[in-house]
Amino acid sequence: MSEPARDTVHAPSTARTREERRVLASTLAGTTVEWYDFFIYAQAASLVFAPLFFAPASAQSSGLAQLVSLATIGISFLFRPLGAVVAGRFGDRLGRKRMLVLTLLIMGLATTLIGLLPTHASIGVTAPVLLVLLRIVQGFSAGGEWGGAALMAVEHAPTGKRGLFGAYPQIGVPIGLVLATGVLWLTTTLTTEQQFLSWGWRVPFLFSVVLIVGGYVIRRIVEESPVFQEMLTRRAHSSAPLRDLFREHTRNVVLTALIFVANNAAGYLLIAYFIGYGTKLGLSRPSVLAATIAGAVGWLVFTLWAGGLSDRIGRVRTFQIGYAALFVWMIPMFLLMQTADVLLFVLAVVVLSFGLGLSYGPMSAMYAEMFPTQVRYSGVSIGYALGAILGGAFAPTIAQALVQSTGTAVSVGVYIMVLSVVSFAAVSLVREPRGVDLRT
Repeated sequence: MSEPARDTVHAPSTARTREERRVLASTLAGTTVEWYDFFIYAQAASLVFAPLFFAPASAQSSGLAQLVSLATIGISFLFRPLGAVVAGRFGDRLGRKRMLVLTLLIMGLATTLIGLLPTHASIGVTAPVLLVLLRIVQGFSAGGEWGGAALMAVEHAPTGKRGLFGAYPQIGVPIGLVLATGVLWLTTTLTTEQQFLSWGWRVPFLFSVVLIVGGYVIRRIVEESPVFQEMLTRRAHSSAPLRDLFREHTRNVVLTALIFVANNAAGYLLIAYFIGYGTKLGLSRPSVLAATIAGAVGWLVFTLWAGGLSDRIGRVRTFQIGYAALFVWMIPMFLLMQTADVLLFVLAVVVLSFGLGLSYGPMSAMYAEMFPTQVRYSGVSIGYALGAILGGAFAPTIAQALVQSTGTAVSVGVYIMVLSVVSFAAVSLVREPRGVDLRT
């Protein structure tokens, strides 16, 4: 196999230019807002949507309403590939920036409308139908968001810092989780249980409006990716990038999906499942939310560190360390949680964040380096979306079903361990792409 072309373009200075700082701020702000919106739904589904929107299901079977509520988290993932196809198609043709602004606005509108929805008690079955439809819109938007943000960051980066630059849109995920959990924690702390179920749960959804305005302003001022501009100048873009993607790069699309599976599944345990699980163990809701924030902060730190680490030791090696850590920690993590001790619960999720960070930080850079320019947006977006379906889409639902059927959360740990083996094997099949020429 011939040696892939290596990018010989280097930044003239180690200092970040004004435009580089704008790009990093833009990708970070945008993904933070997008994932805040996406995660606040997941957390509300774990805490309150069962009695508010799916209560009749409990009359048929105990716990069914909670399973249905958690399943709606995953329904949106089925539409992420469609969002990835549409955003990838137009992002590869019209530019990363335009699609990033559009996906941000679509996500924000859907989230705000969820905060205004009447419940089942007010309008009957129409309420859960509208809730699911708006969740689908969120999924469509999220499918197009990540690829554009990742490419804006990586394509602006100096060759030797792609992993670090690419980690900035990645840390938008844990920051979005910190914000979502923090707003939810504040709301639950300042309201009674009755107030929270009546109107308090709506506050985090309506707060999205404030975040969207800030993210929109920042994204509007960023220039288009220099690699994309160069591609347009050379008229090198394909007339049918999606067709070309699957004709020539199917293997890499499949690999990017499988590489993401375990990380996304484990991540959604932290994002959505642990909140409900911790309260069932007898921990207070504020305590579990605080533990989630601690885990998200750890995820942020390790993700940013892992991006820089991958610039030194390689993307593949960093991923492998992350997935090995996830595999080893799964059983001890659930054993600690089952003690129902809040400090051990916090320790469990913080250690989990190490594996999450190392298997997430290098992703933007590695995925960008695996596809040529003309199909890059489509390739990374579709691979990411498919991996999310196979990994995190129904992870909270599967976890809930496993605990109900086996009587122990250790079975959930075994489930994540199996996925970690799959993702470890997939990333091991990738030829180290660090430093390839992004202009081809």
